[in-house]
Amino acid sequence: MSTETIDLKTRLVADFHARESVMNGEASSAFHQKKRAALAEFDRLGFPTTRNEEWKYSNVKDLISVSYNFNAGSSLELADLEDLKIPAQDANIIYFVNGHYNAELSRIISSQDQIMISSLSEAYKSNPALVNSYFNELVKDQDDAFTALNTAFAQDGIFIHIADNKVVEHPVILRFLSDARTEHVGSQPRNIISVGRNAQVKLAEAFRTLGTQRSFTNAVTEIYVAEDANVEYYKVQNESDNAYHIGTTQVRMLDRSHFYAGTVTLNGRFTRNNLNIILDGERCDAHMYGLYFPDGTQHVDNHTVADHRKPNSESNELYKGILRDKSKGVFNGKIIVREDAQKTNAFQSCKNIVLSTEATMNTKPQLEIFADDVKCSHGTTTGQIDEEALFYMRSRGISRPEAMALLMFAFCADVVSQIKIDSVREYLENVIAQKLASK
Repeated sequence: MSTETIDLKTRLVADFHARESVMNGEASSAFHQKKRAALAEFDRLGFPTTRNEEWKYSNVKDLISVSYNFNAGSSLELADLEDLKIPAQDANIIYFVNGHYNAELSRIISSQDQIMISSLSEAYKSNPALVNSYFNELVKDQDDAFTALNTAFAQDGIFIHIADNKVVEHPVILRFLSDARTEHVGSQPRNIISVGRNAQVKLAEAFRTLGTQRSFTNAVTEIYVAEDANVEYYKVQNESDNAYHIGTTQVRMLDRSHFYAGTVTLNGRFTRNNLNIILDGERCDAHMYGLYFPDGTQHVDNHTVADHRKPNSESNELYKGILRDKSKGVFNGKIIVREDAQKTNAFQSCKNIVLSTEATMNTKPQLEIFADDVKCSHGTTTGQIDEEALFYMRSRGISRPEAMALLMFAFCADVVSQIKIDSVREYLENVIAQKLASK
């Protein structure tokens, strides 16, 4: 373990003890005991190295080589957001700046009868028992140092509760901004989302950066999907070239529930997305879509798990990537079918286009099947642009750069078309078109 690793780990543990008295929860509370236990797991695990199988292709040495201010304030105002070109949206807009809720920038338009939206810190103050009943009940701190670190330092984020039989008409957009204009900043938002029986909601998390200093986001989202509920969840990362992002989304589904996830990584120096879905009910339906565009020396790693625990459920997964320059991509998708999960249908596909001989894509699809009456498949392809299609378009008078952009945009359409929040999909279509045309 490097000196830098030891120093950062030691500083974080010391910072926890120094700030323990001002964190959410009395020292004796169950909420705070979960934090202490998580810190002990982080202290035991330490930061992962490439000797860890789950981090074999993703080296965090550069990420942890500097210190970050996890308690940074911000003077950010509405005018500062103009350069980010954030689209106008008819939605509940919740802003977090350096991990802290910003009420002045936020706007809630749905009625409290439909949805309860609160910052995690405020929710804990008003109803600690309710928050504690959900907090850290899905993630496994003993398996991942970054998740344990987030649990230990969880101070703010979103708490969303939707009662049974409620349909939330307006989407909920969570915008996480890193203000890195003056120093290296870190944030560890913790999000808890509980969707009741037969309820419906559309959610999106968007991550952006201001400034050119380093930013490090270590985010964890826990989503509870009750019986017959329908949840659409999208994650869009368009951060700076000095942004490091590690995010874990943990989902638990009950009988006849539906969950749709779309993860799009447009920019960022180092990105690791963990999407873990537990299908813990019969006739669940889970869909996972992913899209990523690393260039330069950027690194994007997507790890997914579809864990089938009950019979008669289905999961479908499609991830696509376009890699340029000296970028690196990783896809590790695991399907688990437990012994009781008979009649499971599970399908997984990862397709990549590599546009440079120096770009690297590592894929590892996995099937762990313990039941005998199932239909499961996985496949992955990595190749170059279709030269025949390119030749055909050029013979019709289309220039090579334009033809390549059109082909790659069509390649992305399978994923982008699955995003059902119109304003998010239109934003992505514009950014992707600009990104593909700029090279």
